[in-house]
Amino acid sequence: MREERMVGGSRRAGRRAVKWIAAGVAVLGGVGSVGMMRVAEEPAAGRGGSAALAVADTGFVIESEAVIENCGGCHVQDETGRMGRLSYLRKTPEGWQNSIRRMVSLHGVQLEPEAAREVVHYLANAQGLAPDELGPGLFEVERRMEPFRYEADRSTERTCSACHSMGRVITQRRTAEEWELLITTHRSLYPLVDRQVFYSESGGEEDSEDEDSEDSEDSGYPVEQALEHLSEAFPLHTPEWEAWSANVRPARVEGTWAITGNEHGKGNVYGTMEVQAVAGTTDEFTTSVRYQYVATGAEVTATGSSLVYTGHQWRGRSEHSGASDPLREVMSIDRGWEEMTGRWFHGAHDEFGIDVTVRRADGALISGIHPMSLRTGNGVQEVRVYGANLPEGLSLSDVDLGPGVTVREVVSASPDLAVLQVEAAADAQVGERDVFVGGAFLSGGVAVYDSVDGIRVTPDLGMARVGGVVAPKQFQPFQAVGIDYGVDDEAGTEDDIEIGMVPVEWRLDEYPVTYDDDDLQFVGSIDADGLFTPASDGPNPERSGNRNNMGEVWVVATYRDPTVDVPVEGRAYLIVTAPILLRWGETEP
Repeated sequence: MREERMVGGSRRAGRRAVKWIAAGVAVLGGVGSVGMMRVAEEPAAGRGGSAALAVADTGFVIESEAVIENCGGCHVQDETGRMGRLSYLRKTPEGWQNSIRRMVSLHGVQLEPEAAREVVHYLANAQGLAPDELGPGLFEVERRMEPFRYEADRSTERTCSACHSMGRVITQRRTAEEWELLITTHRSLYPLVDRQVFYSESGGEEDSEDEDSEDSEDSGYPVEQALEHLSEAFPLHTPEWEAWSANVRPARVEGTWAITGNEHGKGNVYGTMEVQAVAGTTDEFTTSVRYQYVATGAEVTATGSSLVYTGHQWRGRSEHSGASDPLREVMSIDRGWEEMTGRWFHGAHDEFGIDVTVRRADGALISGIHPMSLRTGNGVQEVRVYGANLPEGLSLSDVDLGPGVTVREVVSASPDLAVLQVEAAADAQVGERDVFVGGAFLSGGVAVYDSVDGIRVTPDLGMARVGGVVAPKQFQPFQAVGIDYGVDDEAGTEDDIEIGMVPVEWRLDEYPVTYDDDDLQFVGSIDADGLFTPASDGPNPERSGNRNNMGEVWVVATYRDPTVDVPVEGRAYLIVTAPILLRWGETEP
């Protein structure tokens, strides 16, 4: 079949012989043949470690003595101040950290931790990413497990995401030569990638919804399509970086910040964070944090330290009361230094974390309301207003929760919490209300509803990994949110009202894929708080075919309204898959 295609003159077949000869020589010759991508096109002398990788004026001059001293033995600095390989890349702090870890593990580089931190610090600042460049890939550095579809080039996505997320790709910038060298490195370290993806018949085939397969074949192998796209889409120099690097300055984030957050399964959190600059530095800070899980009243305090890279990338670590390990902090700082958004997560189990927004608390502000919704005709109920710098002498006239909502009493008031007694009228129109408390304002701070019409389970697509014997388990927390279908009484329309977390009963249902499917019996269990715990890894002799405890199930949440006979249910899809046995250059846990 292959000979017929070669005789037929197919572009793909005509190149295949050359490619496979080159790959065979590389594998037989070991790592030393890493540069041989084509037999007829050997790299120029010194290409692996000199500034000949790119035209000299395209790279960055490196001025850090720490980088020159610790990296210059292999990445030689030329007369212009540019260093081989290093001058032709831009990455996130995590990306540069992974590069150093790879040098240590693969090439035996001896590097003290303090020196490694200094190298990362310099490179992430001088050759980082602009906010607009990093935005699409924030899920990668924030360790979010969420679906992502790279629409710019579906073939490139299939080629790269066969092994890792596209987030790792789109959070770096390189010259065309550096993208090619990265691919060559992949081929050397993971030789099976040639047959499985890079030069496979189907690795770069287009989906039926995209271009036809003949057009895809004419454009070359999957790896060639990816190289062309990445070189054009993610070059070393971009208008975004040129604008940001010309304007960047140390972020002034000292002061008090109000925290608004949510942790899946535990609900909303509100609190404050005090940030102090470390003397003698421009981008190092210490933090003192306190916040409360409003659903349970559990209070947490924390202390930590952080660095701000490239003027906008907050990276911190903090010790939280009640937590067995420190939380990592990854946040993005807005251009005006007024708001930071991101995620605080556990390193070893990054499926657990808090989505946070922190706002500068120079004046009075409202972080959030609990409960975040009021039911019409349900009598007087307690409402807690969380914030910062709230007036302590609140009167009834200082509080306004909108039409149809009456504030009956101000129970107590402090700078960070006001406790109210309020009532939503039976005939109040459903919908969101802006909240005013003593001069502070929160748009859509509270919702008025008349019934729980539906349940939304989030995430709607979850993933857990079996483990506990050979590899760690990966858990999956779920959360159930009540929905009022609004005035039109139809699900999924713009007037739907999110009520917030509601008390539900959790269960798992079979997701039928085959006849006599039995995943439900083996994949794991879910507790009363919506936390799914997968079963152990390894073959299970109690399962037919001695199979593993993997499978697919529905996660179902049932809400029972005491005033309604029929319960309301919502569900999400859960995949329970194989454990991660090896982490290939992953970010440090």
